[in-house]
Amino acid sequence: MATKVFRSATEAVADVTDGSSLAVGGFGLCGIPDILIRALAESGVTDLEVFSNNCGVDGHGLGILLGDKRIRRVTASYVGENKEFARQYLSGELEVELTPQGTLAEKLRAGGAGIPAFFTPAGVGTPIALGGLPWRYDAGGAVAVASPPKEVREFRGKKYVLEESITADFSLVHALKGDTEGNLVFNKAAMNFNPLAAMAGRICIAQVEELVEPGEIDPGQVHLPGIFVDRIVHTGVQDKQIEKRTVSAGKEG
Repeated sequence: MATKVFRSATEAVADVTDGSSLAVGGFGLCGIPDILIRALAESGVTDLEVFSNNCGVDGHGLGILLGDKRIRRVTASYVGENKEFARQYLSGELEVELTPQGTLAEKLRAGGAGIPAFFTPAGVGTPIALGGLPWRYDAGGAVAVASPPKEVREFRGKKYVLEESITADFSLVHALKGDTEGNLVFNKAAMNFNPLAAMAGRICIAQVEELVEPGEIDPGQVHLPGIFVDRIVHTGVQDKQIEKRTVSAGKEG
C-alpha cells in the first residue's frame, strides 16, 4: 500500500489544478492549514472555488490566495476581517455565497457522510431561502448574479429550507498530531471546521505538527479517523498568529 506521508507541502498539493474546489479548515486564524495554503500560492494555481468559514485576513491564510487573485468564488459564513475580500466582492472580481455558520458546518459534514441535502430552520423567511442575495456584482455596482430561491417544506407544523451539501475536489486541514495512517488529533478550539472540511474533500490533505507511528495515538483520543485522510505532511510546530491582539493596561503598584 502506498504511504500517505508526503515529504513536503509542495508535493502534497502538486495535483491541485486551476479551477479546483477546496474545503479549508480553520476559524479566523485558528487551526488554519497555513503551510498548505502557502504551497498552493507558490504553485501558481488559480481560479479556485473555496468553502471555508472565512477567507483569512489580509496577507495571511487564504488571504494570500485572495490577494493574488487566485480565488474565483467563496462560500463562507463570515468575511469581516479582510479588506481585500470586501474590495474584490464589491468591485465584481469575486463571487461570494454567504451561508449561516451552522448551515455551512452541516453542509460540509453531510457532504462527507454522503448525504446530498437536508432541511434546516435556519434562514426560513429570509433571503437565504427566498433568494436575491448578491453573489456577484458587476463593475458598476449592480447585482450581476443573485442567489436562487430554495425549497421550503413544512414538517410537524414548522417550516424548513432545503440546503444542498458540499463536496470539494480537495480539503486542506491542520491538526496537532497525526499518525502515518491519517488518524488525526486537533488541539482544543483549533478543531473548529477542520474535521468537517476534511470529510467533505474527495482528497484530504492534512498538515500535522507532530507525526507518529500507528498505535501511538490512543484510539479513544482520535478526533478524525484516517479513512477520511489521504495525504499527510509533517510541518512542525505552527507559527500561530493572533487575529486581533487585545491587551490591558498593567496595574500600577
